[in-house]
Amino acid sequence: MHTETLSHDMENFQHEDSGSKIIFGFWIYIMSDCVLFASIFATYAVLHNNTFGGPPAKELFSMPYVLTETFILLTSSFTYGLAMLAMHKMNKKQVISWLFITFLLGASFLVMELKEFSQLINEGNAWDRSGFLSAFFTLVGTHGLHVASGLLWMTILILQVIFRGVNPTTIVKLTCLSLFWHFLDIVWIFVFTIVYLMGAI
Repeated sequence: MHTETLSHDMENFQHEDSGSKIIFGFWIYIMSDCVLFASIFATYAVLHNNTFGGPPAKELFSMPYVLTETFILLTSSFTYGLAMLAMHKMNKKQVISWLFITFLLGASFLVMELKEFSQLINEGNAWDRSGFLSAFFTLVGTHGLHVASGLLWMTILILQVIFRGVNPTTIVKLTCLSLFWHFLDIVWIFVFTIVYLMGAI
């Protein structure tokens, strides 16, 4: 009996140790992504006035539209936080429900972003018109690509929780996706401030 208990404790310790290493490794990935976005932000800062005779930011962007996008994405961060609280309570049903709501919010944000891109392109303001628009599409598009990747990851994770439940493996994956999703929210706040808000001034 004592041997079985010791074996079980060792197994739990190995799971926790492995999970800690995975989460630490994911933090390193997040740091590398910070460098990527910092480089693109720096490029945008250099090129944002290079409109090549085209319309500047204040003539292109609708602040109410962007504010709606921002509200949706920030709300998705809150609902993911609720999913994490449910995870700590080992409540499988609530984890799935909050992840599904987070997915819908993230997908809504992405659809709005694609609609904005489509409208700009249809009006003749594609990425090849000026340095400013090239930098804009690269920065916002890179963030959108990350959101799309997060949604794909979330879909797979929802299915894993449905079929496997809340276990040490899915807990680690939920934690990593939480870091990723909140990171995207932080990046978007910088995008909103630097690209849209400062562009509208």
